[in-house]
Amino acid sequence: MYLQEETTEAQLIKGRHPVATALSEGRPINKVLIAEGAVEGGFEHIVARAKEQGVVVQFVPRARLDTIAGNAHQGVAAYVAPYKYAELEDIVEREVAGAGLIVVLDEVTDPHNLGAIIRTAEAAGAQGVVIGKHRASPLTETVAKAAAGALEYLPVARVANVVQALEQLKEAGYWVVGTSVEADHRMVDVDYTHKTVVVIGSEGAGLHRLVSERCDFLVNIPILGRVQSLNASVAAGVMLYEVVRQRT
Repeated sequence: MYLQEETTEAQLIKGRHPVATALSEGRPINKVLIAEGAVEGGFEHIVARAKEQGVVVQFVPRARLDTIAGNAHQGVAAYVAPYKYAELEDIVEREVAGAGLIVVLDEVTDPHNLGAIIRTAEAAGAQGVVIGKHRASPLTETVAKAAAGALEYLPVARVANVVQALEQLKEAGYWVVGTSVEADHRMVDVDYTHKTVVVIGSEGAGLHRLVSERCDFLVNIPILGRVQSLNASVAAGVMLYEVVRQRT
């Protein structure tokens, strides 16, 4: 199975030298595409550098790469993110009014959800949003449109390992609160007036086990109807504005 292409979502660069240069310069790359069988033709260094940086590498049939990138790709192309990612440390050090607030997303794949969450996080006074590099939506033009300008003000970090990022945030003095339909605590039972990380999972899987285990609290959002889960962006909005309610 091949990942959905991002032809309309990000800048496409193609050719060995342009892609290798983008990797060496540390440009924010969403994904590298390599024609199947091309590794034997001298692409090992591109694959190795991409993996070192946690960039997704996808092998596709050469005909598919021709369709995506034209005939001058030399067997490799890459999607460059339209917005620059921040470092996790930059988000932690960013000053905001009141206690710190960071949103961490565990495999939220829908770009519309990601954009809506970024928009709500900025409105709620968050320091930033943290997303994973794998099985998660990167920053794309669709995300930017859904964020309605919030990307100009709110930094987004893209990390190789969400669990390790949560450990770093805990070491920095944040309490980590995750959402789960099976949690015993209600979301209103937790004190959010201190430095807080709100963790939101995907609609399908929710929070993964290792992510749940790193949370100091797991809370549920009351649901009175028959549908047993909320859209990720709605859940994030409800949680963030409970934080705002307690802090204002």
